[in-house]
Amino acid sequence: MSAAARSESELWQHLVNEDASENVLWSDLLLPESEREEQLVFSPLAPSELALGIETIYEGYCVHYGRSRLFSTIDPNLALLLGDRLYADGLVHVSEAGSVTVVAELAALLELCARLQAEQKPGDGALWATAVSWLGRGGPGEAAGALLDSGDAEPLLLMARAAAGDEPVERALAMHAERFQGARW
Repeated sequence: MSAAARSESELWQHLVNEDASENVLWSDLLLPESEREEQLVFSPLAPSELALGIETIYEGYCVHYGRSRLFSTIDPNLALLLGDRLYADGLVHVSEAGSVTVVAELAALLELCARLQAEQKPGDGALWATAVSWLGRGGPGEAAGALLDSGDAEPLLLMARAAAGDEPVERALAMHAERFQGARW
C-alpha cells in the first residue's frame, strides 16, 4: 500500500471512529462498511494536513443537504444534529492543523453554502472548490458575491482551476454533483 493510500485509509478510519465510542447517534447512523463511499472530494485541492478537517466538514454538509458517504440520515432531525457535530469536529481538526484564518474561511464557506441552499440556488460545488483551493490565501472574495448576486459560478471556477488545476477541480465537482443529485431542493 502506498503512503498516499495508507494516509487516505487512516483519514477514513479516524473519521468513522472519531465519535463512535462516545456518541450513540454516531454509531447508530454509521453505515455498514460495505455501504460506505470513502472518496475524498475537496480535500485534494488543499494542503494534505487539512484533509481530515475538510472531509469531516464536507461530510457534515453532505449529511445536511446531500447524500452522506458514511451515514444513514433518514430522519431530518438526526441529520441536522449529526451534520452540526461533523462541522464542529472538522473545524477542530482544521484549527489543530491550520490557522485561525483557515477556520474563519471554512466557516464563511459554510455560511455562504447555507445561504445558497436556503435560496435554492446552484453553485455550491464551485464555491467549495474555490474556497478549499484558496484556503489561507483570502478565499473566494468578490467571486462568491457574484455567485450569490447573479448565479455566475465562472469566476469561482477560474480561481479554483488556477489554484488547483483543471483535472482535480473537475474531479471534485463531478463527485460533488453525484452527492447532490436529487438534493433536497
